Amino acid sequence: MHVDMKALQALTTEKEMSLNALIVAIEAAVLTAYNHTDHALEHARAHLDRESGEIQIFVPVFSETGDRIGEVQDRNEEFTRVATATARQAIKQYMRQTKDAAIVGELSMNVGDVISGMVEQGRDSKMIYVNLGRTEGKVPPQEQVPGEHFEHGDRIKCFVIDVKQGTRGPEITLSRSHPALVKQLFALEVPEIKDRIVEIMGIAREAGHRTKISVRAHRSGVSAKGALIGPMGARARAVMEELHGEKIDIVDYSEDPAVYVANALAPAKVGSVEVVDEATRSAKVVVPDYQLSLAIGKDGQNARLAARLTGWRIDIHSDSPIQ
Repeated sequence: MHVDMKALQALTTEKEMSLNALIVAIEAAVLTAYNHTDHALEHARAHLDRESGEIQIFVPVFSETGDRIGEVQDRNEEFTRVATATARQAIKQYMRQTKDAAIVGELSMNVGDVISGMVEQGRDSKMIYVNLGRTEGKVPPQEQVPGEHFEHGDRIKCFVIDVKQGTRGPEITLSRSHPALVKQLFALEVPEIKDRIVEIMGIAREAGHRTKISVRAHRSGVSAKGALIGPMGARARAVMEELHGEKIDIVDYSEDPAVYVANALAPAKVGSVEVVDEATRSAKVVVPDYQLSLAIGKDGQNARLAARLTGWRIDIHSDSPIQ
């Protein structure tokens, strides 16, 4: 039973792996295989000679009083073939684990960010499989956007939720419905966000339908909304195209809750906002009668998103007197 140590050294150098760690892995695998044989002796240990490459099994020798006085080699000829095959398998497994660990470490840096890939066919039709180059990511059903459909070979951008080492390799969980996807897509399009001239303060999203996003500028003379919209609307349009036409409302953030609530109800024009209770964060909004349906939105969506964006309970009323 032996391993070509020159080849093993060359392999670890090429793959930038630890030779000692690989040897320990080989010894552990061989010992496990040995312990599963019919003639295995208790308290054995496997040893890979660093010079000759020979794999040996040693078992302790005890005195009549139970003291350990040495050890001898178990020369089980039947185990030779098994040990050689086990060593090869251990080398392959260690290489795979090392590669997987490198991928997990690299992609862990992308958690909370946007990553691009190519859609590919997979085993589960409910799952979106994304080829990320060195590995594969998955968009589970709960992270997908209703109505979105992707074909094999389509380019896709996703938000990275989680990266971990699974039993079968790296597990990369991606999302198309996460609110932060919109935020990160704007960060890719708007240099002012990267330069911290403009900051996204809040975001509320109903994936596939509408997103509200609040912004403010940290430099005088800069329009935060204008930065996100871009020349001729190019920046906002690029994000909406990536989201397959999802509507996006960009509003100005304000420290004044009344002003913030009024802005959040855009595109509706608000007549007045009264802070009813700061403790419960409740506000009463009055809008012109012809703006009432716009302020509330279809199925209450506009008001609902505005409430989530601001964190305030919004009670909307028409300015028309009650008959």
